[in-house]
Amino acid sequence: MADETVCDWTVSGMDCGSCAGKIRNAVTRLPGVTGVEVGIMSERLRLTLDENKTGREQVEKTVRALGYGIKPRGAEKKEFVLPGAASDGNHEADDHVRPAGVEAAHSGHGSPGHVHDDPADRGKNWYQTGKGRLVIFTGLLLAAAWGVELFAPRIGAWAFVAACLIGVAPIARRAFAAARSGQFFTIEGLMTVAAIGALFINAAEEAALVVFLFAVGEVLEGVAASKARNGIRALADLVPKTALLEENGTTREVAAASLQVGQTVLIRPGDRIPADGDIIEGISGVDESPVTGESVPATRGPGERVFAGSINTEAVLRVTVTKAAQDNTISRIIRLVEEAEEARAPTERFIDRFSRWYMPAIVAVAVLVVVVPPLVLGQSWDTWIYRGLALLLIGCPCALVISVPASIASALSTGARRGLLMKGGAVIEAAAKVSKVAFDKTGTLTHGRPQVTDLVPFGHTTEAQLLEVAAGVESGSSHPLAVAILNRAETAGVPALPARDARALAGRGVVATVGDAPAWVTSPRHASENGGLDGLGLRQATIFEEQGKTAVAVYREGIPLGLIAMRDEPRADAAEAVRQLSAMGITSTILTGDNPRTAAAIAEGLGMQFQADMMPEDKLSAIREMNEQGGVMMIGDGINDAPALKQASIGVAMGSGTDVALETADAAILRDRVTDIPAQIRLARAAMANIRQNVTIALGLKAVFLVTTVLGITGLWIAILADTGATVLVTLNALRLLGFNPEREG
Repeated sequence: MADETVCDWTVSGMDCGSCAGKIRNAVTRLPGVTGVEVGIMSERLRLTLDENKTGREQVEKTVRALGYGIKPRGAEKKEFVLPGAASDGNHEADDHVRPAGVEAAHSGHGSPGHVHDDPADRGKNWYQTGKGRLVIFTGLLLAAAWGVELFAPRIGAWAFVAACLIGVAPIARRAFAAARSGQFFTIEGLMTVAAIGALFINAAEEAALVVFLFAVGEVLEGVAASKARNGIRALADLVPKTALLEENGTTREVAAASLQVGQTVLIRPGDRIPADGDIIEGISGVDESPVTGESVPATRGPGERVFAGSINTEAVLRVTVTKAAQDNTISRIIRLVEEAEEARAPTERFIDRFSRWYMPAIVAVAVLVVVVPPLVLGQSWDTWIYRGLALLLIGCPCALVISVPASIASALSTGARRGLLMKGGAVIEAAAKVSKVAFDKTGTLTHGRPQVTDLVPFGHTTEAQLLEVAAGVESGSSHPLAVAILNRAETAGVPALPARDARALAGRGVVATVGDAPAWVTSPRHASENGGLDGLGLRQATIFEEQGKTAVAVYREGIPLGLIAMRDEPRADAAEAVRQLSAMGITSTILTGDNPRTAAAIAEGLGMQFQADMMPEDKLSAIREMNEQGGVMMIGDGINDAPALKQASIGVAMGSGTDVALETADAAILRDRVTDIPAQIRLARAAMANIRQNVTIALGLKAVFLVTTVLGITGLWIAILADTGATVLVTLNALRLLGFNPEREG
């Protein structure tokens, strides 16, 4: 295990599912290679390699032999250059740019005669690309052959043979490379057999046409795949190329990618923010729609966070950089989407397994079609060889294999643009099956920013003394209730008493040594059990809770000091989100550690069920019970709800771009909108419906043309059109998800 290394490459030229399958199967056969992951849309190859058995160079050589470009991807962690940061003519610098899976091989690295998508081709018209030129060349060969046949019919037949052989040569090279790696049933192999076989039965003209249509199909597949990748590339382009760095009272323009944590940047009105950071001076409206999808600019001031790619709309801001370029929110979203594409859905894994026996089965059927009618029924060999060759072309599973990843990639891209992140196809599939949603209350259904409404000191304790002890216990905590107490103490001008050895009591409160003795801030129930609250105090806490407030008891050993009541209002869109979920046939429940009365006040206003006074293990048990009755989605803050988030069919973390929201749960909501929960489920359901449509298109076309080919109604050129057409159709259908608006009901 010590000698195993995780290796990461960018692979250029993958257009469909069979491309990924060829690469995956070829490198898996190499000694010491495990854990192979291939992302079509992210153009990524990642695997675990024992370099004592196989070197990285051998992996790269194997991939290049299949006709794809390959280049190490790890450089981006050392040097992160955003798209366009280098001059347009400097492709060497541009090769470092890979947040969205930019390819990295020059065309010369591929198989001779077959040019995969080249970085230099991006943005060009199809006829200016390497693949486009190949189509034009094979088309001219075919036209020349027709011209020769027109004036010299006898020579014309040989012209078609020449056109076919010249056009099929690069395809045959790739077929041979795949066969050497143990993959005999590739589309290139079937194409080669069909073209050469057609020559032997005097169908040279149709063979040449099939080769030309195959080249056209590759161009169409490349264009469709490129469109699917553009959504993620567009995210990378949101970050500006330059920034105004402030040093020693002066500003100078620097590359945004060079900014370091702790530096200060100046952002003028109308400029995009170049890095994640905290505002240190200025108040302005910030348009965060490029990152979170929130269309209304939010007012941001000193101490508040801003994201790279957002737009400063009103006034000059000075911002301290808190994240380097490779760690900013957009970069992390891009990495998440790339990794999510590689986390394959159960449906995709099933189709992958299905295609492994489907191809040999099609070849076996084609052989039977060729052999049985002539031998058993005495029919013409030429007729049935022709039909068998057409069957080979129809049998290619490209469209079937690409049907799922294309839809998943489009859905991930659509979600990322709206701040709805899901970590892979398995998560999308789980979200589509959700029938129940469980919400944490604080910070999810409510703002998570409660304010102190009442101070009730006991005995000789004053309000100031109550606050100074409570603030001492809570100092350093970021819990919403702690922040509310600290804010009230600051507003009242009451300094917190020095405290040490603070520790959380899971689901109960906090204890710390304040002064020379311990002090507690806990739930009233816990306080009453430990001598920190008498019967009168408990009744007062009950009154607060009936008013929808959260009360905490402050006490020392056997000495009640008082009660502090706080209220956290529901988010404005919480009731609408619950209504939308109900309209979708999904039940909503609050799972909270808060008291039953406060939970009931919130739940009644929102029209939800609730369970209160829950410890983390209670939430875990509740989610486990819900799971037994169908798919359940848990919405929480990603930290104290971690066990429940992991137990749920899908755990969703809320929070405006926090590390937790992006990196812990199965999915994340980047903007504080509860209505994004039903939107996320709608997107998942739309993606699964799109996948079902794609599988139907792929298998339906195959079935129709298999029958018509055996009956002699359709021939070779229709067969290749059916294969290419199905691949293009499912990709274009998947691209429809890029325009899907999950926020719209119905």
